[in-house]
Amino acid sequence: MNSILRRSTAFSAAVFSLAMLSAEEFPEWAYPVARPGPAASAPTEGRLRVPDSAVVLTVKDLQAHGPGVPDWHPVEHPSMPDIVNRGREPQVWACAYCHLPSGAGRPENASLAGLSATYLKQEVAAFRNGERPGSEPKRAPQGFMIALAKEVTEAEIEEAANYFAALKPEAFVKVVETVEVPRSYVAGTMLARVPGGGTEPLGERIIEMPDDLTRAENRDSRTTYTAFVPVGSLAKGADLVLTGAGGKTQVCATCHGPELRGLVDVPRLAGRSPSYLMRQLYDVRHGTRTGLATVPMQGVVANLSEGELIAIAAYVASLPP
Repeated sequence: MNSILRRSTAFSAAVFSLAMLSAEEFPEWAYPVARPGPAASAPTEGRLRVPDSAVVLTVKDLQAHGPGVPDWHPVEHPSMPDIVNRGREPQVWACAYCHLPSGAGRPENASLAGLSATYLKQEVAAFRNGERPGSEPKRAPQGFMIALAKEVTEAEIEEAANYFAALKPEAFVKVVETVEVPRSYVAGTMLARVPGGGTEPLGERIIEMPDDLTRAENRDSRTTYTAFVPVGSLAKGADLVLTGAGGKTQVCATCHGPELRGLVDVPRLAGRSPSYLMRQLYDVRHGTRTGLATVPMQGVVANLSEGELIAIAAYVASLPP
């Protein structure tokens, strides 16, 4: 009887545990996917400019499969190798089309500038080996990277990794604590303000949007973003990151360096997109980012709530790169 009771109690606890896990709301805001619908009409011709650039591009120059990536600020980076600037169509897109010539990246992907070449090569291998499927299978940038990683050659990986590793990282995101946030929609693969759409409660989310959507759509590497985070996130995140919050997690500087700017082949965290950081923390916690390099991170996030992951991402993103 006692053994039956113990089994029943254990079963009930397991069911309760699964119920608690399933009750945690999936953070769709960190994994934007546009709803199916009619494609928005876009101009097919015209001459374009962005602030702080003498470059003039056409609408055709902004296309993903052009003769080279949109490069509004060619003086801010060295000469790009072909795999970064042109890719190898149709199998391999140019790296800088998504990650930008400066390596700054955008909220839907990673900032690569200044990361070690060894780390960058390791992560391409992780996409290739099925270790980074992500938590939202419909998210296009994840799918692109998985497909690309299976087609790119070792020589191309080496060239791209060396290029991005040599760049100086910059941060273009401002983290703002707030209760109300501008209403947003999915524009391509990122969130954007609803034109004249008013505000809504932020709740337990990070809403990261370009300050100028047109500039972002023109793929300007100097586009600035604002990340709205819950009030108190920065102080809460600082406690978790800097002290481990009384043993709840580990001090991030142990592996990522004293200013979280990376250490040898451990990546920089400071100044990166909080949306990107949140996805990585969530993916590691839920087993959709795996591999040997993530093993230390599994213990870091094991006991953290979604709100604590948000706080960590917000605080780390607020730091200078």
